[in-house]
Amino acid sequence: MSDSDADPPEPVNPFSGIPMFADMARMLQNQGPINWDLAQQFAYASATGGASEMNIDPISRVAIEQLGRIADLHVRQVTGLETSVGGRDFQITAVTKSQWAARTLDAYRPLVTQLATSLGQSPVVGATDAAALLDYDDDANDPMMAMMASLGQMMAPSMLGMAVGSMVGHLATRAFGQYDLPIPRPGSHELLVVPANIDAFAADWELPIDELRLWVCLQELTAHAVLNVPHIRAEVESLVSSHVAGFRPDPRALADKLGDMNLADNDMMKALQRSLSDPEVLLGAVQSPAQLAALPRLNAIVSVITGYVDHAVDLEAAHTLGSGGRISEAVRRRRIEASAEDVFVEKLFGLTLTRQQVERGKAFADGVVERAGEAGLSRLFTSAKNLPTPSEVDAPGLWLARIDL
Repeated sequence: MSDSDADPPEPVNPFSGIPMFADMARMLQNQGPINWDLAQQFAYASATGGASEMNIDPISRVAIEQLGRIADLHVRQVTGLETSVGGRDFQITAVTKSQWAARTLDAYRPLVTQLATSLGQSPVVGATDAAALLDYDDDANDPMMAMMASLGQMMAPSMLGMAVGSMVGHLATRAFGQYDLPIPRPGSHELLVVPANIDAFAADWELPIDELRLWVCLQELTAHAVLNVPHIRAEVESLVSSHVAGFRPDPRALADKLGDMNLADNDMMKALQRSLSDPEVLLGAVQSPAQLAALPRLNAIVSVITGYVDHAVDLEAAHTLGSGGRISEAVRRRRIEASAEDVFVEKLFGLTLTRQQVERGKAFADGVVERAGEAGLSRLFTSAKNLPTPSEVDAPGLWLARIDL
């Protein structure tokens, strides 16, 4: 057997013989695919900013519960969809930012665990890609690269826990309810809303607080009803799950990024934070061809869901709110203001919530209603076969022709 046919030598353990690092390695290796303790700690810290939270004002809690019952009547009337889950009527639950973060972290746990599992796989190098294969072999035999690869593999659960916790905590500082992201949650009769964020937004935009609360209830209940339609829930869950499972580890990413850290400001922590703000490096992941191929379908479904919910909420608000149009404009402008954390969410779950995507969904809903009325648009909920393709989202007439309206 030639030398080229022999198995490559096992990489040298860079931490052997160093008691402190060996103990740290054992501790990190026993934390599972993601460190949930760190995720919870970072979610709480990001949600609260390190400050103590006030309890929910009982008057605010009662007002939201009462407005929720009013909203339910209008959502059922406009959409024709059920808002109950498993035979139980919904319950609007007012929560603090930290409570929202904790509940959301639990809701996203299956997706994040799936992500961690996909990142724990061995990197795949094409057998016909000689240059990539050579680089991979060189990395395996380079002591420094071997050390960085080992360090990255051990640190991945902690880094992922910190990243996801920070992301969810950031979302908690902005979220009005649980469907700011159009991702189904585990079946529950509860709907979470965050009065502190609603009150702050009303003050910033000089909006009537009770009208904004009712608008949020309409928005949350409509999204809840749509995402609990069985074939829509199944489609979104399948597409998001496939995207999350499609990440593959990049053994060079951590070493390359840390090597490129800009220390011009002489602040190591700021430089590290900037480096770890890049999801592709922080997660040690790169998008796979399968992910890129599936994104048009996921983008199309998210656009249609967003477009329908916006359309329905506008109709519901027209019946109940004097300033519904002003509230809708303010909230939707806020929704498309992307931050670094929002980009992280897009990378992680494959969601795209840009202005173009929102307008795309609105144009689809408007185009269907113009041609076939509200009854035509409601055909989205009758069968999985009626979900539009990416090309049909941009041409509502083609979708209507296909479903034989």
